[in-house]
Amino acid sequence: MSKQQTLYMIGNAHIDPVWLWQWQEGFHEVKASFRSALDRMNEYPDFKFVSSSAAFYEWVEQSDPAMFAEIQQRVREGRWQIVGGWWIQPDCNIPGGESYVRHALYAQRYFQEKFGVMAKVGYNVDSFGHHGMMPQLLKLAGMDSYVFMRPGPHEKGLPGRVFWWESDDGSRVLTFRIPFEYCTWGKDLEVHIRRVAGELRTPFDELMCFYGVGNHGGGPTKENIESIQRLDQEAEMPRLVFSNVNEYFARMQASDLPFPVVHDDLQHHASGCYAAHSGIKQWNRKAENLLMTAEKFSALASRLTGQPYPTNFAQAWKGVLFNQFHDIMAGTSLEPAYEDASFLYGEAMAIGGRALNLAVQALAWNINIPYEEGARPIVVFNPHAWQVKTNFEIEFGRVRDTDVLIDEDGNDVPFQTVQSVTTSDPRTRLCFLADLPPMGYRTYRLVAREARPSFPAVEATDTTLENTRYRVEFDPETGFLKSLFDKTLKIEVLAGDAARPEVIEDDSDTWGHNVFAWQKVIGAFKAVSVRCVERGPVKSVIRVVSEYGHSRLIQDFALYQDLNQIDVAVTVDWREQFRMLKLRFPVNVRFHKATFEIPYGHIERFVNGEEEPGQAWVDLSGSGRDVDVLHGLSILNDAKYSFDVNIRDIGMTVLRSPIYAHHMPAVPQPDREYSFIDQGIQRFNYTIFPHDNSWEQAGTVRRAAELNARPVGLNATYHDGKLPQRDSLLSVDAANVIVSVVKQWEDGDDLIVRAYETNRTTAHARIHLPKFNRTIEADFGPCEIKTFRVPRDESQPVVEVNLLEM
Repeated sequence: MSKQQTLYMIGNAHIDPVWLWQWQEGFHEVKASFRSALDRMNEYPDFKFVSSSAAFYEWVEQSDPAMFAEIQQRVREGRWQIVGGWWIQPDCNIPGGESYVRHALYAQRYFQEKFGVMAKVGYNVDSFGHHGMMPQLLKLAGMDSYVFMRPGPHEKGLPGRVFWWESDDGSRVLTFRIPFEYCTWGKDLEVHIRRVAGELRTPFDELMCFYGVGNHGGGPTKENIESIQRLDQEAEMPRLVFSNVNEYFARMQASDLPFPVVHDDLQHHASGCYAAHSGIKQWNRKAENLLMTAEKFSALASRLTGQPYPTNFAQAWKGVLFNQFHDIMAGTSLEPAYEDASFLYGEAMAIGGRALNLAVQALAWNINIPYEEGARPIVVFNPHAWQVKTNFEIEFGRVRDTDVLIDEDGNDVPFQTVQSVTTSDPRTRLCFLADLPPMGYRTYRLVAREARPSFPAVEATDTTLENTRYRVEFDPETGFLKSLFDKTLKIEVLAGDAARPEVIEDDSDTWGHNVFAWQKVIGAFKAVSVRCVERGPVKSVIRVVSEYGHSRLIQDFALYQDLNQIDVAVTVDWREQFRMLKLRFPVNVRFHKATFEIPYGHIERFVNGEEEPGQAWVDLSGSGRDVDVLHGLSILNDAKYSFDVNIRDIGMTVLRSPIYAHHMPAVPQPDREYSFIDQGIQRFNYTIFPHDNSWEQAGTVRRAAELNARPVGLNATYHDGKLPQRDSLLSVDAANVIVSVVKQWEDGDDLIVRAYETNRTTAHARIHLPKFNRTIEADFGPCEIKTFRVPRDESQPVVEVNLLEM
């Protein structure tokens, strides 16, 4: 070490607003830590400080305006640096792609409004892993650098402390992995500084060294600062400079150093977090999808009917974003934190639900539905920008023996009644396959006729289901799915028993520290009932009821007359501790590859049985083992994020049951009572989607989106209106482009339309808005995200903007 080398000393106070404490305590600690940092600035003129998370600054603004004004002054001086550019430091695997957009949208605009600056450096120093699409999301939000710490060198080998991190679209951010720790515990920093200095490697003679008391806040102490000043005087030490991350990255980007390129996820740390606490993860998925659906129809209804666009979507999103904080979303906080989180999600979903209802009610009220004796109209709305044919169910009044279902042209539509969610007459539940126009709606009517058409039921026995494409067979003893035969390709899709619930030993802590695969099977659910519970022209359903220990599992397998997928509704009543539950699906392929959805993208991973984060789908495709034909199996879900693929066997992790906030090496004491995660009843859905060719050609991404954002239905009435009974309000013609967002512009009443490419290939897309006389034509690069502002004034051109809508 020598004075030719430099450590940039980064003063910070890592604050977990929620972890082993609730947010009210975190709120107070934010204020205490910020006060301490301001006091140190008054005492030490060279001292500098960095802090992230717009939520923290908003807390201070709301509760201590005088302190907030001090921070504003220090930001203007350049001594207090705002980093991160996101609402909070979130989990960087679990939230959906659009959530990361909203972190930046609300945080960067807040920072610009309150401080006159935006963050230039992404900053997630404690998040437990980082998905591979983040470089693009950071760049499009005005950040060209990134700081993280986990995974550490023992978990992920990297070619250097500083590297270019590249996503599939080609976006790059200069990225720094913090050596050793982001916070320090001792008063004197000599041991920590010498340790970091040992990481200097010529020609990379400059590194950042983070210091300050953290986790429960605190920040740099007087002793910390004075020990830096003292050590800087020692001849054998590198230069120690009070600095900030902007200054460091500016020097690095101005240099001609040969930084390596990393094109990958940054994983794995705390792999158990992908499954810990099913509740928080399901609430998050539901809230994200509800808010995006509500925004779409609110924006369209505002243009078409004059229904005011809600002003509180930002409030709803900020609640969702706060709950995505890495210790909340990961399932690693104390138990009361999840009651707090449920309140925030409840607020967000109440806002989204009201907005969606106002929008679809306004649209439906403007549809021309003439009076017809005895007819009962139903309007069904499709939130997706492509035509969707899907199972649709709606609670309804009494259905008469003479009733038939017809579309807007009077064509008969097969339907059946299924069990209502209420036992009270005369309510029932109507079920039919809705064939819906892109991001639009369609009107159906239940009418009485003398002659009711006859439609064949989906063939079913207590152990078999069959339509024109597939024959499905269950083992009556185990309840496992033992055959899924594709009659068109003449292949068996499965390589063994599927939908197989395995109970796995899991004595790790809440995080699953230092565990990368859970494979010790210690039990299996035993079927107590396998029988057909629904049989009709739309679908037939086999219900498998299984038991293990004190736990119960119900899987309802639905096969449709006209859909090439099997939908499964799951109810789990879990009463086990230190156990994991997986559902396994062996696939009959060779030369195979495993692909997982990640936020606004996807990634191929090794089939080595390690636990991996994923989103709404995972796919295993390859060549048939018996017949040389390309095919595969996608497993779609609406609530789960943890998977493994062991050779050719997909495992979807349903739940884990460790102790709340149990952190190794602490050992549970036998004389104490503990609360265990995921006890009791939970419900979710998944889809078994076999396909020929690849997942890209099969449309797996769209099918998963359809499962997660369901059609919205409304029992309507008769009235005059200017809208037809069937219409499309927005569509996209490229099969590999998803329109994920339609919302109102943050700065006015223009529309914002966001879309992304799904298949890692180029695309030319036409996004058509027929009611607004607009067609957006754009070329997409592989996995590229594009955002457009569509002015209300039709004479003004459509403008491509960044994620901040600027």
